[in-house]
Amino acid sequence: MIPMGTVNSDDGGVAKVSFATPRTFATTFKSDLKETLFPDDPFHDFNGKTLPEKAKKSIKYFVPVFQWLPSYTRKLFMYDLLAGVTIASLAIPQGISYAKLANIPPVIGLYSSFVPPLIYAVFGNSKYLAVGTVASSSLIIAGAIEKRVHEADDPQLYLNLIFTATLISGVIQLILGVFRLGILVDFLSHSTITGFMGGTATIICLQQLKGIFGLKHFTTHTDVVSVIKAIFKYKHEIRWECTLVGVIFLIFLHLAKMVKQKKPKLFWVAAIAPMAVVAIGCIFAYAADAKKYGIAIVGPLKKGINPSSLKNLDFNPKYISAPIEAGVITAFVALAEGIAIGRSFALMANQQIDGNKEMIAFGLMNIVGSLTSCYLTTGFFTYILYIFYKFKIYSLNFFKHLFVYFAGPFSKTAVNYNAGCKTQMTNVVMAICMMLTLFFLAPLFSYTPLVALSAIIMSAMLGLIEYEKAYHLFKTDKFDFLICMAAFLGVAFISMDVGLMLSVGLALVRALLYVSRPASSKLGNIPDTGLYRDVEQYPGAISIPKTLVLQLGSPIYFANSSYIRERILRWVRDEQASKDSQGDDVEYVLLDLGGVTSIDITGVETLFEIRRSLEVQEIKVVIVNPRLEVMEKLIVTNFVDKIGRDRIFLSIQDAIEGCKFSLEQ
Repeated sequence: MIPMGTVNSDDGGVAKVSFATPRTFATTFKSDLKETLFPDDPFHDFNGKTLPEKAKKSIKYFVPVFQWLPSYTRKLFMYDLLAGVTIASLAIPQGISYAKLANIPPVIGLYSSFVPPLIYAVFGNSKYLAVGTVASSSLIIAGAIEKRVHEADDPQLYLNLIFTATLISGVIQLILGVFRLGILVDFLSHSTITGFMGGTATIICLQQLKGIFGLKHFTTHTDVVSVIKAIFKYKHEIRWECTLVGVIFLIFLHLAKMVKQKKPKLFWVAAIAPMAVVAIGCIFAYAADAKKYGIAIVGPLKKGINPSSLKNLDFNPKYISAPIEAGVITAFVALAEGIAIGRSFALMANQQIDGNKEMIAFGLMNIVGSLTSCYLTTGFFTYILYIFYKFKIYSLNFFKHLFVYFAGPFSKTAVNYNAGCKTQMTNVVMAICMMLTLFFLAPLFSYTPLVALSAIIMSAMLGLIEYEKAYHLFKTDKFDFLICMAAFLGVAFISMDVGLMLSVGLALVRALLYVSRPASSKLGNIPDTGLYRDVEQYPGAISIPKTLVLQLGSPIYFANSSYIRERILRWVRDEQASKDSQGDDVEYVLLDLGGVTSIDITGVETLFEIRRSLEVQEIKVVIVNPRLEVMEKLIVTNFVDKIGRDRIFLSIQDAIEGCKFSLEQ
């Protein structure tokens, strides 16, 4: 037997619990701040470096282009050239399509794939991330602005507010990145994003029925009921010619995806399908004079690169609420999409993405974009050029593998990764391609039928409705499924912001339940092992005579301290009832605090209250394995002195041995 407060060390000696003097406030504050803002410890390799070396590393950290550009080679450029050209071929039709989705001139969509990629190439952290417009943000920003100004009533004011919303979104993203507040994006759970994107895809598909049916009038609302009512209200405007062309394009795009699934070597068919639809549509519209048949076209597209839009920014108090709403929502949604996808592909490539640096890059490209006639852009992956790198393909045979894994939900996100792009130079190549398009090819796309753009958007959005993932949530976690469906149904039947708020609200309620009702368990000894485990999980675990061992697995603070006190006392009551029937009273309660990462003053007062309540019943409290921060708080609040240092142990086994020693005295 050993006396309480000591433990046997490995060398046969006696090791005592550490009661070192608590660290100073400055030390603990610095440590906590570092863990909160810099959990990845980005400056870990600064130790031992000279000041010039630290300055050089700092520049490389904050401006990532200096990490890869000095060692850039011609061989790397060949990979990036192929990736960039491929992405550009996707960015052109989607840039035009998503601009129409946002009810802004199509050329703005092309502008938005020129300047922002250049900014990301300098400040972006991921070599696989391509930059451009996305459908969800396009619809969000349009829906918010149209609450104040309709595009048909004042197109210029509407466009000005779009640019203003983009600036606000960029500023928010930049602030979040600079102050390392990426943790806020984590409140958009996986279930929320799944439901939100599914609901968004649903209403985007329904919105495209205007283009598929060739309707001239439509609702400005995005919910399912309003769209269906509008279709029936304006059914007399439906043009069968337009519908026929739209169905043909949809079938073509669907067949292209089927080819991708059936014949892996022909994945390139799916990759070029959107551009093929635009090209065929332009030729058809020009040759057949599509306007005669009620098939609307994009209309004139100006040559030239982005003009300045600084003078277009509008902060009129009468309208500013709409850009602020659009900017706030799109800032978080765009960040959640870009960072989540970026991290997913980084993990596939065994790399790490700094979410806060990505926020800074996204913020800067949207701020600059708002000043150069661009609307909201974010990161997306394009699944193609990784194959080139992975399979070391250096011949024309490369083109058999080039377009592997096209499209899916995030179309341009379907190219870069599997195409083997090596650096952020891919975005520069894409931007140059877009510049050449704006200078020389833009007028050719003026004949693009709107029905072709609607078909492209619908085809891309259908992949975002992840039925299998929703079913998986239903089978594995009903509350997560509820969160997902709240986002989906809220977006589909009410509005995008309401759906997002409902889902996030439910997720926060769940988080608060976890926080305020933390898990605790009674431990027993698994025979012949010396291990102590939850008796509910391991029914064969044996209780310790005259001793109740409880394990707490969360921080103890004001939000859960009352529950923890009541739960411990209930454990004791239930154990006493059980022991009384066996004639074996409880004399010791062991609290294993190894899982308690922190404790506040309310939590300490709770431990005092538990001790007092149990002492009335002649039950002694023993503390096991308190962590550093907890031990420091127990020392400065004199809890250690009150309970006695001989009642604090390093392990459950040592505590039980100490209790047995005291019982035998």
